[in-house]
Amino acid sequence: MFYWLYSFYGVNIFHYITVRALIGFFIGFALTLAMMPSFIRWAKAKKMKQPIYALAPESHQGKKNTPTMGGLVFMSATLAAIFLSAKMDDPYVVCSIFLMLGFMAIGLTDDMGKITNKKNDLGLSARGKLYGQFFIAFIVSAFLFFYMNFPTSFYVPFLKNQLFDMGYFAIPFWALVMVAASNAVNITDGLDGLATVPSVFAFFSLGVLIYITGNAVLSSYLFMPKVIGVGELAVVAFCMIGALLGFLWYNSNPAEVFMGDSGSLPIGALLGLLAIASKSEILLIIIGFVFVMETMSVIIQIASYKSRGKRVFLMAPLHHHFEMKKWAENKIIVRFWIIALLSNIIALLTIKIR
Repeated sequence: MFYWLYSFYGVNIFHYITVRALIGFFIGFALTLAMMPSFIRWAKAKKMKQPIYALAPESHQGKKNTPTMGGLVFMSATLAAIFLSAKMDDPYVVCSIFLMLGFMAIGLTDDMGKITNKKNDLGLSARGKLYGQFFIAFIVSAFLFFYMNFPTSFYVPFLKNQLFDMGYFAIPFWALVMVAASNAVNITDGLDGLATVPSVFAFFSLGVLIYITGNAVLSSYLFMPKVIGVGELAVVAFCMIGALLGFLWYNSNPAEVFMGDSGSLPIGALLGLLAIASKSEILLIIIGFVFVMETMSVIIQIASYKSRGKRVFLMAPLHHHFEMKKWAENKIIVRFWIIALLSNIIALLTIKIR
């Protein structure tokens, strides 16, 4: 809407991506902050609370009355902020909206199944969830490849030139990036605010990378990949940052509301798309290092138990391991936030080290 003020009325300030990104940030923040109290009251009245996993640390059982599906609020705020501040005829923006809505629908189905069946593991089956995620991700990947003619070059951090061209292999690779990022955020979402702040850091880093990638002058000066048109996704990233900070107001310890899969799945999927759009798929490992180490702890735990009959961690994901070691929840959360901040600083440093 604000871009239309430039297009039709010549209000030049709304032509700039940076201005509209900041406007979107404040709209996302304000809408989430305003809508969440009503949602919390409604969710409590409707008993929309996610059952706590039976094997989770004992401290989690005290959270059984906390309402879930707060992701519906901040995702709605994000989409409203995008509509108001982004170019709605931009195909990359349309693609991001489709992706978020698709993964949000999968997460909502899973959340409702858990609530209805009153058991944490009786939502959407793991196989059904993966099938749905890959279906949406393949549609987005095919759209980028065939309709947008998106470059299939493969880059790694610290090198200014592409390693190789992925060709048709880019479609399954991009789909895997989005699905893996989505599930990594979902696994991390186990403590109050644990997934929210690392997501904010990651969206900020990717927003910067997207802006540079879509800017011909900056990308050339910094020896970054140049992809014409993707800069508008920086507006999407900052809309999400604002909404997530609004959500953190209510999700910080002790949480008044959980995001649920309806929030964590689209967050991760969008992170994957932004990494693809900025040609930073491998750099996403550093940007989302907290998500990576949480996911790897689960993989290592399962592999070790199946191959040796022994556990590496007291409990997986990793934040549960530290809970079992009697670390206070706030200490775990803040230390993971610090790790996320440091990893994103390192990721942004790679911009100049090429």
